Amino acid sequence: MSADAHLIIAVALLVASVALGVYWGAGLGQVVRTRRGLPTARDGIAIAEERPPIGRVCVVVPAHNEVDKIGALITSLRTQDHADLRVVLALDRCSDATADEARAAIGGDDRFEIVEIDACPEGWAGKVHAVHEGVARSGGAAGAQWLLFTDADTTFHPSCVRATLAIAQQRGDGLLSLLSTLTTKRWYERIVQAACGLELVRQYPPLKASLADAPQRRPFANGQFMLFSRDVYDTIGGHEGVKGELLEDIALSRRVRDGGAGASMLLADGMLSCAMYDDWAEFGKGWKRIYTEAANRKASRLRKHAWRVRLTVCVLPALAAACVGLGVWHLAQGRVWGWACVGVGVVALGLWLAVMGVSAREGGGSAWWAPLAGVGGWLTGSILLDAARDLERGRPTSWGGREYARQAR
Repeated sequence: MSADAHLIIAVALLVASVALGVYWGAGLGQVVRTRRGLPTARDGIAIAEERPPIGRVCVVVPAHNEVDKIGALITSLRTQDHADLRVVLALDRCSDATADEARAAIGGDDRFEIVEIDACPEGWAGKVHAVHEGVARSGGAAGAQWLLFTDADTTFHPSCVRATLAIAQQRGDGLLSLLSTLTTKRWYERIVQAACGLELVRQYPPLKASLADAPQRRPFANGQFMLFSRDVYDTIGGHEGVKGELLEDIALSRRVRDGGAGASMLLADGMLSCAMYDDWAEFGKGWKRIYTEAANRKASRLRKHAWRVRLTVCVLPALAAACVGLGVWHLAQGRVWGWACVGVGVVALGLWLAVMGVSAREGGGSAWWAPLAGVGGWLTGSILLDAARDLERGRPTSWGGREYARQAR
């Protein structure tokens, strides 16, 4: 290969490395600003000690065939150290032993009640209807100043409710939501889950969701944990106002913004844990639903996100690694300019690895998994592309025991 060809390749790899460094340098800056600008749920423990939160909190849990998970959630809720707590379990069309398991786990604790739901009306998403029924038919919810909606596959740190309520009251929030710490027992939870979560956070940054003066504010909430003041919840029409939504959390957060109330999206920091999916097939289906609704059911947007993820998480890091390798080779040939390839490539890869490591840690995993992020990013792109194809082909979304026809926009 001629010297000119070597130079062209080196320049191309340097350009790719610079692009990688700029992109993930900006991403690392966003991480730092988020950490400085927002508390985590764990910070709420100290806030609650200084200014104890007040008011009754009613936790509403929709559950459809969650016999293997409902017991752990109930146990964690029974240990909550907030004094005025009620819990309603909205069991939605369960065909397994979820109700029996729930009663056994409650063990006579009179703070808990069960609402059993036999059918879901047309025009309603199943989970949304279950939550609505739980609020409407619950004695505990009737007298609550705060409503906390969570999922059956979550577990709570003993101070979670008290800490988050203290933060909400300090910040004047009408809605406080958490990005949960996810379990990392299965291969896809370790390799793909962080990349999926990072892509969603890239689309809906916590700072833009939480700060009223943020430019281009982008409201967002996570249905695994949404703490509403009762006044704000009633003002926006509750879950009845978003009854047909498959991503009701974002729809509710938009209503909160439009109503002028404060809202926050914070990191759980281990205060709320969630095991989202039991196998790879369910993982793919679940994230397709999330991405589809987050993209407002626009296939072109899903495809754009897919190829950007693959470029920035997979292709550019591979090219930066090649840049380092080429620089080392040129140095071995006595060409001093090889240091440019090595230096730029190493810095770019370092920034990429830093963000991937932080993402893995905040998602409940290990920073040592960061080098596998390229694989996770490629598979995340596949999920996004599958979601776009499903929309274009008119395939229904299966969720919570029902199928929903979703039209591309």
